[in-house]
Amino acid sequence: MAELDVGKHCQIECCKQKDFLPFVCDICSGVFCLEHRSRDSHSCPEVSVMRKNLDPEVHTSYPCTFQDCKGRELLPVICQHCQKHFCLVHRHQEDHRCEKLETPKPRMVATQELVQKIIESKKNAPTSKGRKGAKNSATAAKVALMKLKLHATGDKGLPQTERTYFQVFLPESVKTCSMPIFFSSKWTVGKVIDFAAAQASLKNNNNVLTAKKLRLCHPETGEAFKMDVCLQSLLSLSESPLYNGGNVILEYLDNESFGVEDATAYIASS
Repeated sequence: MAELDVGKHCQIECCKQKDFLPFVCDICSGVFCLEHRSRDSHSCPEVSVMRKNLDPEVHTSYPCTFQDCKGRELLPVICQHCQKHFCLVHRHQEDHRCEKLETPKPRMVATQELVQKIIESKKNAPTSKGRKGAKNSATAAKVALMKLKLHATGDKGLPQTERTYFQVFLPESVKTCSMPIFFSSKWTVGKVIDFAAAQASLKNNNNVLTAKKLRLCHPETGEAFKMDVCLQSLLSLSESPLYNGGNVILEYLDNESFGVEDATAYIASS
């Protein structure tokens, strides 16, 4: 009677024990005896590969190159002008003090002087009248705030204590005159502009050097705010402040422009 060849030998070199009911690893498909059936006991190579793939250190991330910033992004955020990596917070030229950022050209000195005259005229206004005007504006803003809260759009995840409401007057080239939007008081002006552009479906080419830039302007002076200024600091200004519930102007401006020329007429025409 011929001898039956039943069972298989364990694949571990130092074992080679023949088992009539061998175990097959469901990960590496190897054949093992009872003693070496577990993944740890036969040092399953596939498990090591799986653990390596799950190691977060293996994934590539891109560090921000701005000064001491420790921010990292999973996808590259490269400035189109200086070609350096930055995090989302420092992606704008003003935010990372881009070496390629253009300074105002001399031929626009007249525009600068016009804006300065408007600011000086506000400073030289009678003190009592100025305070009364600011008080009336603040009262009107409180009334407007209650109305804005009923219709404003924004990030619903923002805490109520951070929300700042504005009636945003949109660029003249847009059919819609204005819309109520709320923002976080902790955001910079640059982030406020990006968020408002997304809410109003506006074209935003603020990272394109030669294109007109979306700028946030004061509703009275028409002055364009700096991109890196925090919204909270604008709300706390003693001179020509913004109000929670007030107006702001969003307009496309040339790189040499410092604001809209007649903000009051701009809002009235809208």
